[in-house]
Amino acid sequence: MNDPSAALSLELLGASSSVEARLEAALEPLGLSLAKFGALSRLVAAGEPLPLSTLAERCACVRSNITQLVDRLEAENLVTRIHDPHDRRSIRAELTEEGRRRQSEGGRAIQEAEAEIFAKVPPKERGSLRQLLRSLRGTC
Repeated sequence: MNDPSAALSLELLGASSSVEARLEAALEPLGLSLAKFGALSRLVAAGEPLPLSTLAERCACVRSNITQLVDRLEAENLVTRIHDPHDRRSIRAELTEEGRRRQSEGGRAIQEAEAEIFAKVPPKERGSLRQLLRSLRGTC
C-alpha cells in the first residue's frame, strides 16, 4: 500500500475504532451502550418527551432501529412510552428518573474516558484536532 491517503484513512479508522471501544467500555458498567447513552442524552437535551420519529432523526437512525432501542430502554425502566396529547397516532419517549440518573452517570463516565483518551494529545493541539475532524465530517 503506497497510497499515503489510504494509510491515513486506515489510521483514522483505527483511532476511531479504539476511541469507540474505550467509550463503550466506560459505559458498560452502567448498563449503557453508546446508542443508549446517545438516545438518553438527546432526550435530556430536548427537555421534553420526543416523538420516536424525532428521536430517530436526532440519533441519525431509522425508525425501526429507534423502536428497538426504545424497547430496550423501556425494559430497563430508563424511558416510558406516552401518547402524544396532540396526535393520538404518535408515541413519545419520556425519560424516567432512572433514565435521567443513568444518563448523568454516563456523562461522567464519558468525560473520564475522554480525559484518559486525549491525555496523550497535547492541550495546544486539541483545538486543531477538533477542527480537522470537523472538516473531514463536512466532506462526507
